[in-house]
Amino acid sequence: MGKIATIEYFRVPPRWLFVKVTDEEGNFGWGEATLEGHTEATEGALDAMKLSLKGMEAENIEHIWQFVYRNNFYRGGCVLMSALAGIDIALWDLKAKRLGVPIYQLLGGKVRNRIKVYSWIGGDRPSDIKEQALIRKSQGFTAIKMNGTADLEWLASPSDLNSAVERLAAVKSVGLDAGIDYHGRVHLPNAVQLARLMEPHQPLFIEEPLLPGQVKETRDLRMRTIIPVALGERLYHRTDVRPYLEQGAVDLLQPDVSHVGGITELMKIASLAETYDVPCAPHCPLGPIAFAASVQADTAMPNFAIQEMSLGIHYNADSEDLTSYIKNPEAWRVRDGYVDILEKPGLGIEVDEDMVRKMSKKYEKERPWTTPGFVSAEGEIREW
Repeated sequence: MGKIATIEYFRVPPRWLFVKVTDEEGNFGWGEATLEGHTEATEGALDAMKLSLKGMEAENIEHIWQFVYRNNFYRGGCVLMSALAGIDIALWDLKAKRLGVPIYQLLGGKVRNRIKVYSWIGGDRPSDIKEQALIRKSQGFTAIKMNGTADLEWLASPSDLNSAVERLAAVKSVGLDAGIDYHGRVHLPNAVQLARLMEPHQPLFIEEPLLPGQVKETRDLRMRTIIPVALGERLYHRTDVRPYLEQGAVDLLQPDVSHVGGITELMKIASLAETYDVPCAPHCPLGPIAFAASVQADTAMPNFAIQEMSLGIHYNADSEDLTSYIKNPEAWRVRDGYVDILEKPGLGIEVDEDMVRKMSKKYEKERPWTTPGFVSAEGEIREW
């Protein structure tokens, strides 16, 4: 067994943060600690973690996870859990490659032979929906997700809600399933109203219909619509997820492998959800390492439903995409709404380290991607 020698991180466009862990024997693994809009804070957390983890046995993934999470009085939150995720994913990759097996073999083996996926259309203020839906269909997707609305007032105009329903109808007209992301933008007075308007068009789910922390309100909304309620990208640990499950506030859980502390915690969250008969659809509008880690977990996850895939997402426009930074981009070919299981050792992808280092060097001179945010004409902050 080898002890951790170095932990490096690489900020690369469009908005990703990759992590490489190398042990004293030269074995290495790759992880992703992307936290959209908080790159520099995550880098600071990684700086602290790499000092304390040097010299620890790289094989002891659970012990390292517990050490990072529990050894400090203050724990959890998006920054610390995303930094931990980058290290955790890299340790799983390192160990599985050293043993010559895919990560899913260390998680109990596969329970399915391919992975159902969906991709994005539209942008933060969605438009040209039907044309983009047809492109996704031609690429092999059978399901998409899109933002339901742009930014909204505390009490939205009926015209804003009706336009969201029209976009959903346009996507359904080309034969695709559609998840609708409220993105926490729709406040309580309109959240149920919009769901009721969408019900005749049968969306696959509505995501984050209310803001995180509004457990009771989300439960009440769920009881007033027949559309499955999905959430979880802004929940970072089992303790965050627990009240939603206990109160029956969620139909589809969406933990993000790069936000929940990596594969280790993702599998524990999925197991907790399984006891409530709640399926998981891991969140991942991120880079190829996070997606590969998600696919490895999906392969061994009994209650897996569908996987988010960032191929062609609007954040990647005019920049690198999901097939960048890896030497086997054919791994992400979509057929009939599915991607193949990754059979190669570790994450199943071969990271192009030369490109990562080159782009990181170039990108370090630029400001990291920041959340665009929404400000109304009246100057008030709106939910993005």
